[in-house]
Amino acid sequence: MMMCSPKIMGMLAIVPSAVLLTISFFVLVVLRKLDKDGLKAFGYVVVALLWVCALMVFSSGIYALSSGKRGITGMMKRMHCPGQQNMSAPMMMHNPQGNPMGSDIKGH
Repeated sequence: MMMCSPKIMGMLAIVPSAVLLTISFFVLVVLRKLDKDGLKAFGYVVVALLWVCALMVFSSGIYALSSGKRGITGMMKRMHCPGQQNMSAPMMMHNPQGNPMGSDIKGH
């Protein structure tokens, strides 16, 4: 599997944000032809959510470009691959002596 650098991932954030903005444009075009106020209000809420999502995607791309980190995709990858995390830290919190679990039983 080929890994993309964070800079390329940041540049690719333009594509989903452009798609979201294009969808919001077509929703606005349809809204101009509607007569029902309730449906218009719902359409404006949908457009606002699309713009917020486009802004979040674009800002995460800018973050990836400027910092060289993967942003949310790197965090999600670390959450889905628990084998890469240091698993001794949670055990040390529950067992402050550093003994393996069960070795503090008398007679061993």
